[in-house]
Amino acid sequence: MSLSPPITAADLVAEARAKIQEVAPGTFNADRAGTILIDVREPAEFDTGHIPGSINIPRGVLEFEVDAHPAVAHVSDVALSHKERQIVVVCRTGGRAALSTFNLQRLGFADVRSIAGGIVAWGEAGLPLVVR
Repeated sequence: MSLSPPITAADLVAEARAKIQEVAPGTFNADRAGTILIDVREPAEFDTGHIPGSINIPRGVLEFEVDAHPAVAHVSDVALSHKERQIVVVCRTGGRAALSTFNLQRLGFADVRSIAGGIVAWGEAGLPLVVR
């Protein structure tokens, strides 16, 4: 039996990026009304600076908690599924967000994207951050 050579975390991120949509920080900031923004960094990272209005669901528990989070589960019309709501995911530089976005798509979320370059790119673009 022949085993495939091992892959790296960078390989996993590249594979995910090939299957998701990324949005530039400035583009997202200009068109974010009604979008759920999930920051998948750890709570201590989130506290050092996060995008206003974002919710923190760490990468390690995202797939287990996303369906139950009030921001995602809210349905304004009973005919609509919460999995149709637009979700944008962010992390520090984009890797964890890409993996998270790919998994959310696999879980059936129809409109999910990642912020290219993460919080680092957001800050470099001069966009606002909340520091706790």
